[in-house]
Amino acid sequence: MRFGVLGTGHWAAETHAAALAAHPVAELAGIWGRDPAKAKALAGRWGTRAYPDADELIADVDAVAIALPPDIQSGLAERAALAGRHLLLDKPLAFGTEEADRIVHAVDERGLASIVFFTNRFAAPVETFLRQAAADGGWDGGRATAFASIFQPGGHYGHSHWRRERGGLWDVGPHSLSVLLPVLGPVAEVTALEGPRGAAHVLLRHHSGAIGTLALTLDARPAAQGFSCDFYGERGIAAVPEAGTTALDAFATAVDRLLGAARDGGAADPCDVRFGREVVAVLEAADRSGREGRTVVPR
Repeated sequence: MRFGVLGTGHWAAETHAAALAAHPVAELAGIWGRDPAKAKALAGRWGTRAYPDADELIADVDAVAIALPPDIQSGLAERAALAGRHLLLDKPLAFGTEEADRIVHAVDERGLASIVFFTNRFAAPVETFLRQAAADGGWDGGRATAFASIFQPGGHYGHSHWRRERGGLWDVGPHSLSVLLPVLGPVAEVTALEGPRGAAHVLLRHHSGAIGTLALTLDARPAAQGFSCDFYGERGIAAVPEAGTTALDAFATAVDRLLGAARDGGAADPCDVRFGREVVAVLEAADRSGREGRTVVPR
């Protein structure tokens, strides 16, 4: 399968392009970016072609891997799907359910394979734990904390405009939801409050009756950084294990799963665009709840 990478930032270069260039089956067939000079440099590094136009690259490949801000990704993903290309996308899928729905419709209409890259969902210890926890059931709730500190000197994402504007809710929130939702199920209502340092504190009532809680920020005090998730219920407390893998290896697994789904005629993956849309609906509701000071039902 020939892949085109859309994006030239750190994540695109060190994860998407690097994993595709090293993959034994997939072929990195080209790179496009908003900065032509960066696209040319990245293509030279990985021995592929830089494209001056995104649609030209889409036309030449079988699948696209996108590493761009969500509001740019959503439009390109829809265009690629309308052209019949399989999708390997970053999280969040989009900044709203309207945009996400258009991507889902295009993928479904054409029977395409799709993956949204929630990094830890492509680590075997995490996936094994989640499958068992969902099968066990009996959970009263789950708790996820994602306290990142990306604005310190030397970071790769501190100058990201959308991360500064949208904060932890939209950046690390998708990762947390990608772990809670498979175990606790769909969300019925959402309440959110803003805390110190731009933190989002989110309360989820799931249709199962379980309660999920999220604490999310990109501007934690350096000494307060931490990432954890656990579930509690009749079996006590069960913590989600460490991923035990690199982002590069996790992305290679995502490529493998996309290849398998494509071979199976666009078979559903647990992290496909439908699931990505479910995550966006919760984030959108939390965003609205925080702004309006009320509980919101996800669309």
